[in-house]
Amino acid sequence: MVTVFRWMVRLISLVLLAAMLVLLGLWYFASRSLPDYDETHQVSGISAPVEIVRSTENVPHIFGATDEDVYFGLGLAHAQDRLWQMSLLRRTVQGRLSEVFGAETLKTDELMRRLDLYGAAVDSLEAQDARTRAALEAYARGVNQWIELVNEGARGRGAPEFWLFKNEIAYWSPADSLAILKLMAVQLSTQIETEVLRAQVTMLGQDWARDILPAMPGTGVAALPRYSELFPSAPAPSAIRHAAAKPALSPFPGRDQAGASNAFAAAPERSAAGGSLLANDPHLGLSAPTIWYLARLELSSGGVIGGTIPGMPLVLSGRNARLGWGLTSTYADDQDLYIEELDPQNPERYRTPDGWTDFETRRAIITVKDAEPVTITLRWTANGPVLPGGHFNLAAVTPPGHVVSLAWTALDHADGSMSAAMALMRAGSVGDAISAASGVKAPVQNLTLADQNGVALVTVGALPRRDPGHVTQGRMPSPGWEARNRWQGTLPFSANPRFERPAGGIVINTNNKLLERPFPNHVSYDWGDSQRVQRLTRLMGEREVHSRDSFIAAQLDTVSPAARGLLPLVGADLWFTGEPAPDGTPERTRQRALELLAAWDGEMNEHLPEPLIFTAWMRALQTRLIRDELGPLAQEFTHLEPLFIERVFRNTDGAGRWCDVMQSAPKESCTDIARAALDEALLELETRFGPNVESWRWGDAHEARQDHAVLGRVPFLSWFVNIRQSTSGGDFTLNRGKMAGSGEAPFANVHAAGFRGVYDFADPDSSVFITATGQSGHPLSRHYDDLAELWRRGEYIPMSLDPELARAAAAGITRLEPRGE
Repeated sequence: MVTVFRWMVRLISLVLLAAMLVLLGLWYFASRSLPDYDETHQVSGISAPVEIVRSTENVPHIFGATDEDVYFGLGLAHAQDRLWQMSLLRRTVQGRLSEVFGAETLKTDELMRRLDLYGAAVDSLEAQDARTRAALEAYARGVNQWIELVNEGARGRGAPEFWLFKNEIAYWSPADSLAILKLMAVQLSTQIETEVLRAQVTMLGQDWARDILPAMPGTGVAALPRYSELFPSAPAPSAIRHAAAKPALSPFPGRDQAGASNAFAAAPERSAAGGSLLANDPHLGLSAPTIWYLARLELSSGGVIGGTIPGMPLVLSGRNARLGWGLTSTYADDQDLYIEELDPQNPERYRTPDGWTDFETRRAIITVKDAEPVTITLRWTANGPVLPGGHFNLAAVTPPGHVVSLAWTALDHADGSMSAAMALMRAGSVGDAISAASGVKAPVQNLTLADQNGVALVTVGALPRRDPGHVTQGRMPSPGWEARNRWQGTLPFSANPRFERPAGGIVINTNNKLLERPFPNHVSYDWGDSQRVQRLTRLMGEREVHSRDSFIAAQLDTVSPAARGLLPLVGADLWFTGEPAPDGTPERTRQRALELLAAWDGEMNEHLPEPLIFTAWMRALQTRLIRDELGPLAQEFTHLEPLFIERVFRNTDGAGRWCDVMQSAPKESCTDIARAALDEALLELETRFGPNVESWRWGDAHEARQDHAVLGRVPFLSWFVNIRQSTSGGDFTLNRGKMAGSGEAPFANVHAAGFRGVYDFADPDSSVFITATGQSGHPLSRHYDDLAELWRRGEYIPMSLDPELARAAAAGITRLEPRGE
């Protein structure tokens, strides 16, 4: 027995030793790719020495003799810290993920190949001005120089992920940067899913779409036809089903997870210190690392500092010495779906206003890891590429003998948006910036500007020119063979919404409706916000003058206007009603919850129970209201729709009918449904968080999930690469933390401000910035998550354009010297 025990001890010791050796080996190889920021490299591709001065937070300040040398330095810095992220973004837009990940990403690759965004990027290179082409080439040389240094110096393949996925690391090209900009348009798009969903809801009849998908208040939209009237052979309502889950690594967001943002600016007369102010916080899906990367470029036109996206030589949101700029999503209707009729005699032809014509076709081969290559046939119509029914739930609205095509401004093969964006960095005034940005085509964005003298907001990007007789006004798929439904080019830039030198001295945007203009000059019917704008308008109006600190406070504000507006409506007949109930009973739990909500000011603070009660209640309430009317389509509405709840409880246009359960004999009132929904929500919360209502904590449910796109799904590794933090805020707060809406953690924070910046032109060097994770994409780097806790607490880091300050606080300086040929 003693002998057996001894051998067991020896065996276990050997196993532990072997495991330790394996872990040490993995750590050694992974750590080889950690860059040393205090090195000197002899490189090709620069005209004179370049310095990359790293701050304590690993923010690179890049100095060179020419602009091209500076862009070279940025390319090298991006590659040092984010080479895997850049490679993944490029593979996504190229439709080449399956070469690395196998069949699970095949559907994503297929869709990207059909859209041919990468082909459009390659063709668009000729549309860039000479200065931009030179910058793109220099940036690509910088990326490629780091790849060469990795190969020459055995630097662990450049990132630990490359050890797990051993495909070759292709050199960067100028077209790759243009393709990343196209990918940003993908991540900000929602109109496809919205069109399909609206079409499905109209097929149910009863004019349900008027309530559940309402136009933003203030519009005068005529009633749309039912989709089944346009296409009588479309799938019957009984066949309607909700959309399938997104394919792996799909860049397309869900309808409720598209890009959002806040931006607001105050002119000098509204500033306490006499200088313009600007704040911007773009909202995208959270990830580790974040998509954003802070950098400072010293160009011939002066210093530029702010948020970049690895893969592009651009400061997308930031400032120079004289101008600040910020971006917000417009939710512009820049996509239209068309139902294309196939020739019954020849399915390779489709119907046009002038008769039948051939599809433009091309074959594409998708290489799949550990499987046979897949060949697909790509087809295009005059309206755009043909999309199969398996994407975006298109099969649910496609009649037999038809296919669906897509028109989209981002598909332009002569897109000069990169040149316009790079010219913006050199602009010195609001007027110069508007002129520079006039060349943007996609994505359509709201550009908020501030210079020494004033502020402005202008929509930049191409808006489709539609015929006033368009049968669906672009809100649902339309017959592609009717000339009145086809795009007639794009509107001139002068037609885009523009607000310069406002009389009140302040401009704001929260993705809210910008203006009231009738179709076809309407910009959009579906706007991204109806709630945050209420809070921001109030905060901006509370002060005669603002400061950097008041702008920071507004950016971090966590009061929910939706909570303040809906609770008095939904709970009007529930407050302080009912007989006294003993502790431990459902009645007592409900009464205690209502008491807490009655005294609550709508602050979505992570340490409070009220935000959790409110959110769970509204979620249960909306589900109860819509599930019998919409059937399977109810699963498409996973986030609270405040305008819908308000219409129902105010009985606007008879919307109170949603409260009656159609399948039951009694006639339920809205109060009945509200009470039942609250009880259901409280029961769910008790099961998960315990019976003590006061001990519940919003932050426990509203955890920010900043997950690694690939390794974050791998057991054990996920513990190291995923960043999880308790957070305040919610779907409708300025400090936005949009929830997942479904799954095992529906209240998790998955979509938020990955970048925040506040610029004060009275004291430009007091401007502050922050990103959601850290500068490095390497999980073993201390800069992988060193900014995450600051971001969670609402703190910032200063970033100055003073070269001496940058050098004085340098944590490392990478020196690049021209290599003698």
